[in-house]
Amino acid sequence: MNTTLEKTNLTMLTDFYEITMANGYFANGFRDKIAYFDMFFREVPDKGGFAIMAGVQQVVDYLKDLHFMPEDIDYLRKCGIFSEEFLQYLANFHFSCDVWVVPEGTPIFPGEPILTVRGPVVQAQFVETMILLTINHESLIATKANRIVRAAHGRPVMEFGSRRAQGADGAILGARAAFIGGCCGTACTICDRDFGVPALGTMAHSWVQLFDNELEAFRAYAREYPTNCLLLVDTYNVLKSGVPNAIKVFKEEVVPRGYRPAGIRIDSGDITYLAKKARKMLDDAGFPDAKICVSNSLDEYLIRDMLIQGAPVDSFGVGERLITSSSHPVFGGVYKLCAVEKEDGTIVPKIKVSENVTKITTPCFKKLWRLYDRDSGKAIADVVTLFNENIDDSRPYEIFDPINVWKRKVITNFRAVSLRKQIFKAGKCIIDEKTLKELQADCRREVDTLWEEVQRFDNPHRYYVDLSRSLWDIKQKMLDEYTY
Repeated sequence: MNTTLEKTNLTMLTDFYEITMANGYFANGFRDKIAYFDMFFREVPDKGGFAIMAGVQQVVDYLKDLHFMPEDIDYLRKCGIFSEEFLQYLANFHFSCDVWVVPEGTPIFPGEPILTVRGPVVQAQFVETMILLTINHESLIATKANRIVRAAHGRPVMEFGSRRAQGADGAILGARAAFIGGCCGTACTICDRDFGVPALGTMAHSWVQLFDNELEAFRAYAREYPTNCLLLVDTYNVLKSGVPNAIKVFKEEVVPRGYRPAGIRIDSGDITYLAKKARKMLDDAGFPDAKICVSNSLDEYLIRDMLIQGAPVDSFGVGERLITSSSHPVFGGVYKLCAVEKEDGTIVPKIKVSENVTKITTPCFKKLWRLYDRDSGKAIADVVTLFNENIDDSRPYEIFDPINVWKRKVITNFRAVSLRKQIFKAGKCIIDEKTLKELQADCRREVDTLWEEVQRFDNPHRYYVDLSRSLWDIKQKMLDEYTY
């Protein structure tokens, strides 16, 4: 994909200690030591029931272009702490790891391995920063967008946040993630050019202010864009001048040219009240098909309340609270060592122990499964197993809470699906890129498999991520070894 973001080599976008550790591994004979790292997250943003996976394609693009340029080596040499042998290794660097990942658009849950890298520890450790940066950001925005889209109950939601985003990458990749999460388009033009996310927009208040009066501004816009005439009506007074002038222009400039008006946009005030009044005015004037679009610091809760109060809104433009996920601006994904491999291929599990239970990692090379009820199609639970384990969905299967182990359930008539896909094998990308429309459709379909109780915004039902008995036994044994 030829995008603006790919014109910069991002290999050196890494925490400095990734390079110092790599040099240390190299010096201690671990250059070819095979290690396994998992990415997982501990908490769903906004205390929601699930998150949405996003950013995988940017990880693919990064790994495919992973190489050190001469100026990178010169910089590292000037640091004075790296061996010349290590610098020569970097100069001839070739990514050779295997990578497994949950596909974009898939609902994901705390504690489960959403991405695993297997390969020489020097490489597998080094890519941590960029993997976390990419997945954390785009999953955060896709998750927020999905919440907002679900609040809109089928009404289009447009991403309007470029000017509030944290930098260019935040705007462009945020718009991409928002589309995966369900938005119908974006105000970010470059995201349409580079990713095919539909660019949308009408006018600013400055357009109206630039003309001698509002009516003249509306007329000029209608003459220029009669096929999609949507007028911003709150520059001066929505009900006294904005809507009446819009109606006048619809009748005198749009309809005579053989078109129907697109509608109006309200960007301030008591939007529910104004939308109700404007709807009646438009209907009475013979424009029941004219849509009402609203904006102004919206989020899922404001949209939900508007619709509960009967606001006749047809679409929403959502900016700063979406593109920054301002209510919960951090997606806490982490990247932890879970196993190493001996020369004979034996996999040795590794664990991080903490007094904070949520920070205790799950060891071993693992596989992630989602269990679906065959009758309803709904997701029952996710199960993390050893990589060489399979779940036989032709037989009853017992799931249990890995923390509160007395909570057990035997399920039958279910379908077990291995969630993660291998995207790199020995450093070579082995998947084809999906279109964003396909990813958006995947997201919509997979979210629909979650029960409404899991989807609710307030106090959602906990979706269980369980461990297989074999994996739980290994983890428990390691905990016993390190805590007694």
